[in-house]
Amino acid sequence: QVQLVESGGGLVQAGGSLRLSCAASGLTFSSYVMGWFRQAPGQEREFVAAISRGGLNTYIADSMKGRFTISRENAKNTVHLQMNTLKPEDTAVYYCAADRRASVVPNSWGPADYWGQGTQVTVSS
Repeated sequence: QVQLVESGGGLVQAGGSLRLSCAASGLTFSSYVMGWFRQAPGQEREFVAAISRGGLNTYIADSMKGRFTISRENAKNTVHLQMNTLKPEDTAVYYCAADRRASVVPNSWGPADYWGQGTQVTVSS
């Protein structure tokens, strides 16, 4: 049974930082491109970042470039999203995703193979 479990969300003031983690189990982690998506209330889910299987290639959505960083530790089956200089508009539920066919670019992601349950990030002004 595949599980993706996110952690690290919470309430933070604008300008602050959070580090999200996603622990994967039940799959060959290094065979999957890993991604982070987010969904704010009343909005569609949007791409945040993705990282290649070996971790050499990453892609960050334009609105988050320079503030967010994605990394992975294949030995620990874990992917991270470091979020700095957070803004109120970053408030959303953040989801971890795993896909064997995608690349790091956003338009390569169809329905992911696996999703986590999400973790809430709230940024106060």
